[in-house]
Parts: sequence; C-alpha cells; structure tokens
Amino acid sequence: MRTATISNSPAKWVVLPHYAFAALAFLALGVLLLFSTDAFGGHYFHPKLLTLTHVAVLGWATMLIFGALYQLLPVVLEGKLYSERLAIYTFGLLGTGTILLAYAFWNFEVGWVMHVAACCLFVSFLLFTINVVQTARRAPKWLVEADFIVTSAIWLLMTGLVGLLMAVNFSMPFLPEEHVHYLKLHAHMGMAGWFLLLIIGVGSKLIPMFLLAHMKETKKLNWAYNLINGGLVLFVFDHMVLRMGLLAFCAALVAGGVVLFLLYVQEARKAALRKETDLGMKQTFVALGLLVLPLVLVFVVSGSGQRIAPQLLSSIYLVYGITVFLGFVTALILGQTFKTLPFIVWMHAYEDHVGRFKTPLPKDLYSHQLQRWQNTSYLLGFLLLVAGVLLRQQEIILAGAIAFTLTAVLYMINVFSLLLHKVHDLKPFTYGNAST
Repeated sequence: MRTATISNSPAKWVVLPHYAFAALAFLALGVLLLFSTDAFGGHYFHPKLLTLTHVAVLGWATMLIFGALYQLLPVVLEGKLYSERLAIYTFGLLGTGTILLAYAFWNFEVGWVMHVAACCLFVSFLLFTINVVQTARRAPKWLVEADFIVTSAIWLLMTGLVGLLMAVNFSMPFLPEEHVHYLKLHAHMGMAGWFLLLIIGVGSKLIPMFLLAHMKETKKLNWAYNLINGGLVLFVFDHMVLRMGLLAFCAALVAGGVVLFLLYVQEARKAALRKETDLGMKQTFVALGLLVLPLVLVFVVSGSGQRIAPQLLSSIYLVYGITVFLGFVTALILGQTFKTLPFIVWMHAYEDHVGRFKTPLPKDLYSHQLQRWQNTSYLLGFLLLVAGVLLRQQEIILAGAIAFTLTAVLYMINVFSLLLHKVHDLKPFTYGNAST
C-alpha cells in the first residue's frame, strides 16, 4: 500500500463503518446457521438458505469489499476516489437493503418489504458503479486492473437488476419462466461477474505488492479478463436466448481465466523479494486453493447432472454455493482484512507522528493469536459444513455452524479492537533513543 496516504485516501468514516457492519453481519450469519441446519436437507430455493446466502453475499462480503475498495482504489488505480458522499449513501442503502431483505426472506414476506429492500440494493449498486467508473476515468492512466474493477461493478449492477425483477415477480408475476431459471442467472452473474472479476482485479495488484514482487507482464491478466467475460456473456445468452446447454463450455472459459490468474500469482510468488508469508497471506493462498472446488463442481453439475441421483445432486448444488461464498470469498476476506484494516487504522492514527514519536507497526494493533485460532476454526467449520451437507447429517452441519460462529466471534473481537484503537503515550523519537 505504498501510495496510500492521508492525502489521497478517503476519510476514515467513509471506510471503517463498512468493516464494522461486515463483522456484525458475519456474526449474524453464524448465528443464523445455528438455526438453519434443517434447511440443508432439501432444495436450495429455501427461505432460510436464501436468507443465509444474501446475508453472506451482501452484509458480509459485498459490504466489506465496498469499504476496502474505497481505500484501495487510490492504490490500484493511482487516483483519488471520485465521491465520498456517494460512498456514504451507498453504505446506508446497502446496509438498509440487506437487513430488510434478510427479514423478508427469513419470514418469506414477498410484499413491500422485499420490494423496498431490492430497490435500496439496486440504487446502492448504481451509485457504487458510478463512483467506480468515474474514479477510473479520472485516474492518470487506465490499467488492466481498471478493466477488471469497472467490469465487475457493471456485472454487480446487472445482478442487482435481475434480483429487483425477481423480487417484484414474487408478488406480481410477469416473468415467463419460473424463479429458479432466473436465480441461476442472478447467482452466476454475481459469483463470476462481481466477486471473481473484482478479486482478480484487486488481487493482481495487491498480492505482488504484499510479496514485494515486481510484475510488469500483464498478458495472462488480459487473457484471464477476456476468457472470464467471454464465458459469462455466452452463459447469459445461452441461458436466456440460445438454450443450447453450453454451461460446461462457458465454465471451461471461466476456468481457463482463473488458471491464468493463478499462474500469474505463482509467478509473483517466484519473483517475491519477501519470502516469508504472514497469517494473512497464508489465508489468502488457502482461499485461492479453495477456488478450485467450485470450478470442479460446476463441471460435475453441468456434465453429469442427468446421471446423479436427485437427492445427491441437490446436495452438490448446496456445496457448490458453500464453496464460493463460505469457501473462497470468506477465506479471502478473513485473510485480507488483516492485510488492509490494520494499515488503514494505523495510517489515520499515526501517520502525522512518524519521525517524531515511536509508533507501533500496523501488525502490532491486533492479536495474532486470535487470528491463528480464527483461521483454524474457519477451516474446521468449512470442512464440517461441506461434509454435513453431502452426508445430510444435521449434527455435523450444526458442528460446522458452531465452528463458523466461533470464527465470527474471534474475527469480530480483532476487528473491533482495531476500529476502537486509540493513540496513547507516544514517546519522542530522537537519535539518542533510536536503538532503545
């Protein structure tokens, strides 16, 4: 985060509330999991599963990504954020929409509450897209990372539009197909278009930066961008118009793009000047490893769907979603939170004191022991949840939910200790005591 300074960073009140809301949403997700073990035995179109998915996607992952991105855009695109006011409006609309939508799905009230929630979320995504596009347009140069980030914002907006149409269609039916048809479109645009493209765009800049690797060649990233978007656009046309059953081919294109990105990361690791990896980077590499699971599962459900027993196929669909939202995305957030948030807090608290007082380092502002236990309980919870869903054993699912809730508690303690950090009793930094 070499170019992130107070001068080009947004105010902390623009960024930090996103981390607080996301941590609370992650805890709410764990608690809701404890009361939803019975829902994993049926179809994925279940009110409790829809609630869990949207709390995970909106309140947890998207909320934290919005906050982190407002801080990271000046670093990745080398320009200032277009509008802090738009970012604050976006936060309010996203938070309100998430709470209302979770309430509506949990109680399956498909009336005005769901409509208001969907409108709040769509407007939130629209304001976010305007902010991202304008920030990229004002940047001194258009980088390949800008391609990923801007395109991901546009896919998010389209995902929100499909979600809004589905929310209205619940009480005032007008769409020609059943809900599950549009749910697949909605989910894959969100997973591949929003999360995957954004994570690759930001990760291609930050991972080499954290590893101290100088990467000049971007050919793999360009091809990754083309393959993922090509696969996703073809999927949308095939799903809505062509109907030729091209899901496996579309998945192959997306998988090809992911492989190229992973090769890019591998090159960065080889070129790294910093050979030791901290807990945050280890968790990040675990997340990239977990990315392989949904890519394999999408081929399973698309190529062998007719030969798998319906009950097992339903479980595989559930595991597919779990590996994306509670696997890859959650693991990445757990790792990257402690690569970004400590620096943000440190920068606002201590940047003016550097050179005049002895200041702690960003890594000194939170508990590494809690983070170590958090990573362990997360992996345990993930494995138990996947095993419980595949075996259809509620006791194993409950054990996984308990481990996830423990992970959320540990994560929240560390995050709020950072958010509430205060500067105390700094000692003057002089040549005389520099070595003490």
